[in-house]
Amino acid sequence: MSVKWTLRTCLVANRGEIAVRIIRACRELGIRTVAVYSKADVHARHVEMADAAYLIGAAPAWESYLNTERLLDVARTAKCDCVHPGYGFLSESEVFAQAVVDAGLTWVGPSPSAIRAMGVKTEARALMEQAGVPLVPGFHADGAQDDVLIAAAARIGLPVMVKAAGGGGGKGIRVVHELFALPESLAAARHEADAAFGDGRIFLEKFIERGRHIEIQVLADSHGNVVHLFERECSVQRRHQKIVEETPSPLLDEATRARMGAAAVAAARAVGYVNAGTVEFIVTPSGDFYFLEMNTRLQVEHAVTECVTGVDLVKLQFGIAAGDVLPFIQADLRQQGHAIECRIYAEDPANGFLPAAGHLLHFKPPAAPGVRVDSGVQSGDEIGIHYDPMIAKIIAHDRTRAVAIQRMNTALRETVILGLTTNLEFLRTLLQHPTFAAGEVDTGFVERHLQELLPDDSELPVAALIAAALQEMTGQYPGAKAAESSPAMDDPWLQSDSFRVGTTPR
Repeated sequence: MSVKWTLRTCLVANRGEIAVRIIRACRELGIRTVAVYSKADVHARHVEMADAAYLIGAAPAWESYLNTERLLDVARTAKCDCVHPGYGFLSESEVFAQAVVDAGLTWVGPSPSAIRAMGVKTEARALMEQAGVPLVPGFHADGAQDDVLIAAAARIGLPVMVKAAGGGGGKGIRVVHELFALPESLAAARHEADAAFGDGRIFLEKFIERGRHIEIQVLADSHGNVVHLFERECSVQRRHQKIVEETPSPLLDEATRARMGAAAVAAARAVGYVNAGTVEFIVTPSGDFYFLEMNTRLQVEHAVTECVTGVDLVKLQFGIAAGDVLPFIQADLRQQGHAIECRIYAEDPANGFLPAAGHLLHFKPPAAPGVRVDSGVQSGDEIGIHYDPMIAKIIAHDRTRAVAIQRMNTALRETVILGLTTNLEFLRTLLQHPTFAAGEVDTGFVERHLQELLPDDSELPVAALIAAALQEMTGQYPGAKAAESSPAMDDPWLQSDSFRVGTTPR
């Protein structure tokens, strides 16, 4: 790839595990990396890994990671020639992308015009309709009054979803089953959308009951070549946000996979798309599929696609940005085996999955063949209130879905996280649920089965016992240095992942 000769220094305009992922790819390409960090991330892993790092502001994102001027100042000071935005923050900001281009830097992502075209969901729907991509029945009209939206909902047929026009990530979404509840949901969705995206516009879509969320990864170069890298099933969600992803989808047959892939390529071509992107679909119980949105960036769950295709999406992003031709055509691409990703969050499933900030006393990720861990944190870090509370993504890859699930179960059992409430036990239970094992989950699976999936509170969690023991031995809640220097950390009691209270380790 010519990228290592044409791009020399990259500003990584992000934090956490995606910043770490980009830095690793740059190392392999021979590209120097420049990290940015807020005052909350002084000792963060991505800061330690980068070739250079610059403080850009206080902990709140709008004072640091969302500050375009400060990011560009760093790019100029550090003599960067390209910017990779990762995902989240400014990754889908046409304004930031245009500012990067105007500054004479290479933007490692789609063009500002493509971001603009797909960034407003209502405008994206219109484009997809023109391109012949199937759409969920819906209604949009900027500034429409509630009475107009209520009448539209009645025509579409309940239930309907109220959705934010200017963003995603589960924000500004309400599902409405009765017309009398619609005005309150419209007001709440507008307020949340305005707070999250600075855009209070909303629209309606038919809510597909027991629908499956399946997305298609696309890649396009600047020479007119567009391919898809198959699907990812993302139906396991809480609060409209994904927590488990896998590929191949257990739902799709080869014919449906080909049709969805062709629709995703058509969507990308309709906006002159270049670089990596994802076209998201909802699939009905009868097998029909409809366009939801296009994410004009790398996705959190890109790792499962990399596992089954053998393609490094981040490296290819740099190659495309440097003007390279895609090194393959559609016929070259194959799915090999099955991959599953679990997102480990500092959150409390028993309390509405609310984030659980605090000190990460000890983090021991799994290490085994066929297991990949993408993480931006380490023992002693603070999981704060200002950013997404993800601790790690664990990815398991094997020859079949059943064996990949077994490998993931083992990986989750071997993961040790002390000091924080997490969804680790929740995910372990979920993977063993017969509906998941049968590959029959839909987007309502977690909500319907929540009580079955919550950890048993009849026993004190093992992690709580270990954390209490650490506190007793050290006299405080230790950070990384305290925990790692404690003689107790060499004790086999603390290196086992399973214990009996009052007996010897097993």
